[in-house]
Amino acid sequence: MTSSDPAAPVVLHQVSVAIGGRPILRDVDLAVHSGEVVTLLGPNGSGKSTLVRAVTGLLPHSRGTVRLFGTPIEDFRDWPRLGFVPQRSSAAGGVPATVREVVASGRVGRRRLLRPSRAADRRAVQSALEVVGLADRAAFGVSQLSGGQQQRVLIARALAGEPDLLVLDEPTAGVDLPNQQALADALGRLKGRGATILLVAHEIGPMMPLIDRTVVMRDGRVAYDGPPLTQEVASHTHHPHDHTHEGPGGHDHAPHVASPLDFERRAR
Repeated sequence: MTSSDPAAPVVLHQVSVAIGGRPILRDVDLAVHSGEVVTLLGPNGSGKSTLVRAVTGLLPHSRGTVRLFGTPIEDFRDWPRLGFVPQRSSAAGGVPATVREVVASGRVGRRRLLRPSRAADRRAVQSALEVVGLADRAAFGVSQLSGGQQQRVLIARALAGEPDLLVLDEPTAGVDLPNQQALADALGRLKGRGATILLVAHEIGPMMPLIDRTVVMRDGRVAYDGPPLTQEVASHTHHPHDHTHEGPGGHDHAPHVASPLDFERRAR
C-alpha cells in the first residue's frame, strides 16, 4: 500500500535491498500512517527484518525511495523521532547496569552532548518504566530479570526517547505468555496515546486486538496488505515450497549491521 500522505511516518516506494549481491527485498511498496499499528508477518527469510532495517537506516536500499515523516531517508536527521527495538537483543549487554540506567540511555539522543539529565528526562524515563510495568524494578540489575522482562526494558529504553514511530522486530520471540501479555498491555497503552507502531511478529498472540493492518511478506515481496490476520491465516498466503533468499540459516538478517544506538550518535 502506498500513501497519499506526504508526511506519513513511513513510506516505501519500489524499494529493493541486496546484501552481498543477493536480492532480499524486491520492489516493496508500503506505507504506515500516523496512529496505525501495522504488523509484518511471514516466514524466516521472507524479508521482514530486512525491511525494518531499511526503514531504520541500518541497511541501505539499492532501488526505490524510503521516506520518514516525508523526508527521504538519506536526508533524514531527526532520529529521536524513531524508536527501534531490535530482535533477540540483551538489555544487559554484558555491562552491569540497573533497569533505570538502561532505560535512561534512551534519552541520549534528546540531550545535548555532555549535558546532565533534566527533569524532563527523568519524567520520560519514569513514564516509560510505568508503561512497560517495570517501575517497581527500576533499581534492579538488568541481569536479574527474565528474558521477557529484559525485552520490556528495551521497549522502555526506546520509549524514553519519546519517539513518534516505534519499530519492534519480533519483541515476543522466546518470551513466555505472561510477558507477551505484558508487552501487549504496554503497546495497548501506547496505541491509546495515538502511537504509530510497526511490529514484526512471528506469533501474534495477545497483540491481535491492537493490530490495525497486516502486511505479509513472501520472498522479499508484499504478498498481502490488508485487514489484520493471525499468523495461522497468514501462513496460507505462502507457497509451501518457498525457499529463503536471505542468507545462511534462512534468516533475513544482515551480518555486522550497526547498533540501534547509532541513532543516538546520528542525533548529536
